[in-house]
Amino acid sequence: MTADIVTDALTMAWFRKKPAAGLLHHSDRGSQYASHAFQNKLKEYGMTCSMSRKGNSWDNAPTESWFNSFKNERVHGMCYTHADMKATSFEYIEVFYNWKRQHSTLGYKSPMQFLADWLSRQHQEKPREPQDFSQKSGFRGNYLKALVSMES
Repeated sequence: MTADIVTDALTMAWFRKKPAAGLLHHSDRGSQYASHAFQNKLKEYGMTCSMSRKGNSWDNAPTESWFNSFKNERVHGMCYTHADMKATSFEYIEVFYNWKRQHSTLGYKSPMQFLADWLSRQHQEKPREPQDFSQKSGFRGNYLKALVSMES
């Protein structure tokens, strides 16, 4: 993989979501991510670079897991031109992985379905009712009762 592929992918992602400055971009220590072009693009978008420590694969386990899935499901045994790899990567991420692939850590939902469900729950939540501290016991309950009686 070359620096221009990951730089182009970063640009596409940034234009699609336009995240606020300060986003943490985590990757392995690959030369394409360490390249001046990629590092400059991160700075241009206000992103903070995070790379695995040398020899510590646990820093990057989620990313490595994703790349393992991508390689096993789309890359191994295939020969790609640069243009074919870009098209295959786009199809895998934007069509299959985000919209169709079920993830065990998301309750066997796709990331987009999980996000839609989460957003729906956020809109359904009602404001909390004020609590009645008169029945509370213990230090916290007594403290809260004292505060309430001071306001009266």
